[in-house]
Parts: sequence; structure tokens; C-alpha cells
Amino acid sequence: MIITLDGPAGAGKSSTARALARRLGWFYMDTGAMYRAATLVALERQVPLDDSAALAALAESLSIVFRDDRVFVGDRDVSGEIRTERITAATRRVADAAPVRDVMKRMQRRLAEGLDVVTEGRDQGSVVFPQAELKVFLTASAEERALRRHREEAARGVATSLEAILDAQNRRDEGDRVREVGAMRAADDAVVVDTGGLTPDEVVERLAQLVEERRA
Repeated sequence: MIITLDGPAGAGKSSTARALARRLGWFYMDTGAMYRAATLVALERQVPLDDSAALAALAESLSIVFRDDRVFVGDRDVSGEIRTERITAATRRVADAAPVRDVMKRMQRRLAEGLDVVTEGRDQGSVVFPQAELKVFLTASAEERALRRHREEAARGVATSLEAILDAQNRRDEGDRVREVGAMRAADDAVVVDTGGLTPDEVVERLAQLVEERRA
């Protein structure tokens, strides 16, 4: 069975998908980490980020796997390296390349073959796994999502204003909606779940109920 979780930044996709997969004992696929891993290697090998064909060829050559909540390129654990600001800033250019998305789509489908999977991203239900048994679009108000990010930043000791976070988030949301490839949108048959006012455990419980309903 395949469960897809899509939605905007700050809606809780990653944490929810990870927690749900852990609860179900299923494979969790962090598609954003896959693009980050390809970006890391592209920068190291000095592949021009505006050369979509070269980026796609590079992505095709990589073996990106997940083990115990860690991300590996071959035998190299890149889990920490792909979360740096440098990689974050560059990943969008790689993820916007249509040939790269085609490669990643095939790679993600191969990883999911024969498994029970929880996968999250922007286009998992609408593009990558249109046949998924359960498609969920997680959302929350812009203010709620910005407040969550502000709390996270404060907890890490990063001083930034709520207004600045909200402005950056709104710009990212708009960019994600109008992307030529991999645009953020709910699949036509997706279940929309508003996480506003819910605790993380309550969101996972809601999705676990949906899983049981679909499996029944």
C-alpha cells in the first residue's frame, strides 16, 4: 500500500510522514532528501546547476537509499550534509529541472516497489504515485505554519521575526504553486487534512484511521 502526503512547507509533512511510517512499521520515503542528496553531489562535482541534462545524468548515476532514518548515497551517509543552508539554497534549482524530476520519479517508484510506503513531498499523489491507495494533502493557515517555524527557529537559538518568516513562506508557497514541473497541488482524489489546532499525535492518529478505513 502507498500513502502519499503532499502540502505546503510548515504543514507538518515530514514529521507526520515519519511518525506515521514508524507507527505502521512501513518504509518512509523523504523525497526532498533525495533532491538534496543529488544537489550535494552536483556541487561537489561542479556540475552546473543550470545544465538540466547533466544534472539528470548525474541523478541517474546515483544510488540513493534510506536506512534507519538516514540518507545514503551509495555507502556514504549524507544525512547531515544535505541539511546545510548551502544545500537548501541550491536544491530548488535542481528540483526545478524537468529531466531531474523524471529521473527521481522513476527512482521513487523503484524504491516503493513491493513495499508498504509512506512518502511525502509536493507532487507524490498528483504525479509520482497517481495509483496510491491513500492520498493526503496536509495544510494549515499561512499564519499557523509561520508560527510553527518561528518556534522552531527560536528553539534553535535563531533570532528572526515572525513577519520575516511569514513573508518568506508566502513567497515560497507562490513559487511552489506556479512551478512548471512538480507544482504543489492536491490530487483530485486527495483527502485534505487541516493540521491547524491539532497536535502532531492527533494528526498521526487521524491519518492512521484513514489507513485502516482504506485497508478495510
